[in-house]
Amino acid sequence: MQHTGEDVTTIQIVNPDKYLLLPVEEEAAESKLFINDGTGAIPIDVRLTQSTVDYYVPYLLNTDSKEITVEVKHPHSKNILWDKITQSNSFDKTNREYFRPVYHHSPEYGWMNDPNGMVYLDGEYHLFYQWNPYGSKWGNMHWGHAVSKDLVHWEHQGMAIMPDELGTVFSGNSVIDVHNVAGFGHNAMIAFYTSAGEKQTQSIAYSTDKGRTFHKYEKNPVVSADIPDFRDPNVFYHEPTEKWIMVIAAGQEVQLFSSKNLLDWEYESSFGEGYGNHGGVWECPDLLELPVEGEPGKTKWVLILNINPGGIFGGSAAQYFTGFFDGSTFTCESKPETVKWMDWGKDHYATVTWSNVPDNRKIAIAWMSNWQYANDVPTQQFRSANSVPRELKVYRANDETYMINEPVEELKKLRKNEQTYSAIIADRNQSFHIDSIIEDNDGAFELEIEFRNTSADVFGLTLFNEKGDHVDIHYNLSGKRFYMDRTKSGLVEFSKEFPAITYAPIEKAETYKLRIFVDKCSIECFDGDGKFVMTNLVFPEEPYNRLNFYSKGGQFEVKPVKIYKLGL
Repeated sequence: MQHTGEDVTTIQIVNPDKYLLLPVEEEAAESKLFINDGTGAIPIDVRLTQSTVDYYVPYLLNTDSKEITVEVKHPHSKNILWDKITQSNSFDKTNREYFRPVYHHSPEYGWMNDPNGMVYLDGEYHLFYQWNPYGSKWGNMHWGHAVSKDLVHWEHQGMAIMPDELGTVFSGNSVIDVHNVAGFGHNAMIAFYTSAGEKQTQSIAYSTDKGRTFHKYEKNPVVSADIPDFRDPNVFYHEPTEKWIMVIAAGQEVQLFSSKNLLDWEYESSFGEGYGNHGGVWECPDLLELPVEGEPGKTKWVLILNINPGGIFGGSAAQYFTGFFDGSTFTCESKPETVKWMDWGKDHYATVTWSNVPDNRKIAIAWMSNWQYANDVPTQQFRSANSVPRELKVYRANDETYMINEPVEELKKLRKNEQTYSAIIADRNQSFHIDSIIEDNDGAFELEIEFRNTSADVFGLTLFNEKGDHVDIHYNLSGKRFYMDRTKSGLVEFSKEFPAITYAPIEKAETYKLRIFVDKCSIECFDGDGKFVMTNLVFPEEPYNRLNFYSKGGQFEVKPVKIYKLGL
């Protein structure tokens, strides 16, 4: 090791082990590492420890190289604990986080944000995602990779697409080239992503071994523009015009391009000026055709557009537009000022769907966090999980089209046992209390509830634990709203933006059905008809294991409550 300058250190490694283990201190300033191991590696940013080691991250070395040079540019060389950098032939990925979800997808280690490149091929659902393998805060964007046969059990595949001279790897999607129009091979998996360098451009990588290895297209980038925020390509095949369509987020609009061969793209149109919410940058578009509930054979085009900031409850959120697409132009059917939200919580962003799914199912997943506090949530080995997968449809009401979000049927495989409680609340301000929801509760369960209201104005439930952490979930009929209050849900002090009350619009009805998915650090509430969903993170000091139903201002009935313990 040589300190060749006040802020430069060079490390020589002879006969390297498999990994270089880098010590991280999350509050330290970033150091830039240039690792020369014969593979042409791109520089990475790591918060090298200044005073204490929060955790280690692995850098995979080229063991065929007999000598490797690591040059470190750092802001405070005198304080870095150089003796903590070490080598190893293994890296321990064993979970050590209390808030690691039981059944939601999360990375083995490191930071994760947007889901990317989701595609189905030969019995496998592929989930790629924005990943920083060199720390649990945002940076060094790669595509991580996981696969599943049932949308429930996920197998980690490690790195899929890595940064190059064009930049780091931002969001995008993948398609299957059934007819080999691009020339990479029959059924090649083609990933479209943003290369985020000096400017943002769109690139291609392809795989001929079912996503296990990717090769960069030698003529990248395939689409460029002089727009600062120009990213997150989403590609699909439009059968009526026999063209591939690419939708790109471009500032506060989307731009549409078309291609016959997936390589050469022509501009078609743009959408967005004056429409919807413009409180922040538009990101992660997805244009898809959805079936209309109750109208067999009818469909409607939906454009999902994620926005940050500008969400209804602050920070990031997903809005959508409904209308028509003719192969060139998307036309919104609503008034320009109309805003439709896909999820009514604070922690549902970067929503995109799988392509090539059998039976033309439209299945979506979202990053379960919010840019207001995503880097600060109380975990370190990893940060962020994804929502449960949701099947999408639309329905018509009051001359408008709205989205239906339903938990995918496959989630029922998680149910380990069922407990049923009968409860009738007949008198004003009466409550029904369950002291122990589930035996051996690890914080992962599902509730199925049916409310039959007679005269109560407010009715609902509270999930709580012996520590006093609690989440209140209720209907307010006079206000025509469904609420979730997480202000006292557990650990909330890490961000002033985290304590929140979120709400969704409802209409008066005779019956209200609710499915609630609870995991170690999240609650997702689904309306029984799919007309709203609300996703919020929570960090209780111990699992919620008590349940209280209550009413205010009248009478209401709770039908038998079903509680399922969930597990993989």
